[in-house]
Amino acid sequence: MSADSSCEYLEWDSEFFGRRIARARVATLTKESVAEIAAWCCLNRIDCLYFLASSTDRWTAKLAQDNGFRAVDTRVTFELQLQRSRCGDLPSAVVRDAVENDIPALRALARNGHRDSRFYYDGNFPQQLCDELYEVWIEKSCRGWARKVFVAEEAGVIEGYLTCHLPSSGNGEIGLVGVAEQAQGKGVGTQLVSRGVRWFEQQGTEKISVVTQGRNVRAQRLYQKCGFLTRSAETWFHRWFREDG
Repeated sequence: MSADSSCEYLEWDSEFFGRRIARARVATLTKESVAEIAAWCCLNRIDCLYFLASSTDRWTAKLAQDNGFRAVDTRVTFELQLQRSRCGDLPSAVVRDAVENDIPALRALARNGHRDSRFYYDGNFPQQLCDELYEVWIEKSCRGWARKVFVAEEAGVIEGYLTCHLPSSGNGEIGLVGVAEQAQGKGVGTQLVSRGVRWFEQQGTEKISVVTQGRNVRAQRLYQKCGFLTRSAETWFHRWFREDG
């Protein structure tokens, strides 16, 4: 395996964070691949490398830790076969399609809504940029990056959002999910997921996946409540070659 095939330069991430960022395309490590990846990163002047590690290889985590990779997140993927859905409608917020005029409120909600993510826990990305990342993410989703964006609203106040993607025939993905702090515990998340599941059904989707952080127990309970089952758990590592900018 050549290093050229095991790493990719991430142009969008690099431009957004102002650092040269790449991702390892492999899921496991060997002593040889660690050396090849390091050489590729040196040649391409990479500041930070993302590595999503399989949980099935016993040596990968040790090799990562021994070679300067830092664990920053556990990526938990849930999956739902649509006939298993247990989501029900709750009589609280109104769930509707997002519109252009919602974007400022959605950006404000996203700014503080994803503090469990690996970018915050890394410690080398400025918090202001981490906040802005999710503001940009929800705005791009509303402007066509997602196939559908739903918002939960009560008394004219947006209390949550959920984005839907259709990456391939028969498969759907829930992207960003956010619920305002003041709306926690009111069933807003369940209502959003329920609406998203119904929309996927209307698109002929057979299977839906969603990803959350291992530390985000609230989100995991939400998906389990709606019938999602754990499909996989992987570890995000970041390796910084230049931390001083």
